[in-house]
Amino acid sequence: MFKIGLVLKGFAIGSANVIPGVSGGTIAVITGVYERLIEALNRFDGTTARLLLRLNFRGAWERVDGRFLLGIGIGLVVSIVTMARLLEWGFDCHPVLVWAFFFGLIVASIPSLGARVKGWTLGPVAGLVAGLGTGGAVAFLQPASGSDNIIYLVLCGAVAVCSMIIPGLSGSFVLLLMGGYRLVMVDAVNSLTGGEVGRALNILIPFLIGGVAGLILLSRLLSWLFRRAHDLTMALITGFVGGSLVVIWPWKITITERFIHEGEETEKIAGFTGWFLPDVGTESTWVALGCMLAGAALVAVGARFGNSGGTA
Repeated sequence: MFKIGLVLKGFAIGSANVIPGVSGGTIAVITGVYERLIEALNRFDGTTARLLLRLNFRGAWERVDGRFLLGIGIGLVVSIVTMARLLEWGFDCHPVLVWAFFFGLIVASIPSLGARVKGWTLGPVAGLVAGLGTGGAVAFLQPASGSDNIIYLVLCGAVAVCSMIIPGLSGSFVLLLMGGYRLVMVDAVNSLTGGEVGRALNILIPFLIGGVAGLILLSRLLSWLFRRAHDLTMALITGFVGGSLVVIWPWKITITERFIHEGEETEKIAGFTGWFLPDVGTESTWVALGCMLAGAALVAVGARFGNSGGTA
């Protein structure tokens, strides 16, 4: 039905979204499925809806590249119930090693991303610089205070979902910066488990509406950009990914915010400060550097799947 490579790519994309600061979109680009994913999402439109209304399920399935999305979707679900939990544990107990692994992976991927730009003219160079600046600036943003205003919740949903598929931007981290994490992920969930379904739905429904709307609009915009200005778009994405390395640099001070959920206190990243160079005389530094090399080595595996498993 679909190649196992697609499941593995979906698994990697889903696992990356667990780490605040790491974008699933970045992993999608590295594994070579990003443009196809955007085009598939772009096909959820009026034409597909009409096919479904006519009960032409096969036509709708083929139009949205169903086998491809199914393979990616299975990988995403598997990552949520397996590897995602392991990464959360690693991030809680050994954050430097997890950061180092993803740092090496992303650094090694940047040359291949840049190679997808066919001609480095003035436009792509400007896009690269803009992407670098924007991606790096995210690390220095301060968290905002949240609000239960409907427009604000719709905006949170749109931005959070969009940032999950924009390479170099982490959806969970952006939601924290917008001040919506506590409201959506803590208050709404607590309301559901506490029997206050009405309050929970007042938060979650606008958030989900914004997420769906943002995903539909962004997929159309990106699809149009890839067709009209491929080199500029790829250069901008390369810049985003490069700029995100500021967030992912392993040796920094992490600012956390405390949340209480079902009586248990947890901490989530709310920002970063105090970047510094590691002490090369310590064993932990060399272990982290080894994780960087492991991440870089994984790019070669991803490239192999990108060349042989991108089609179904």
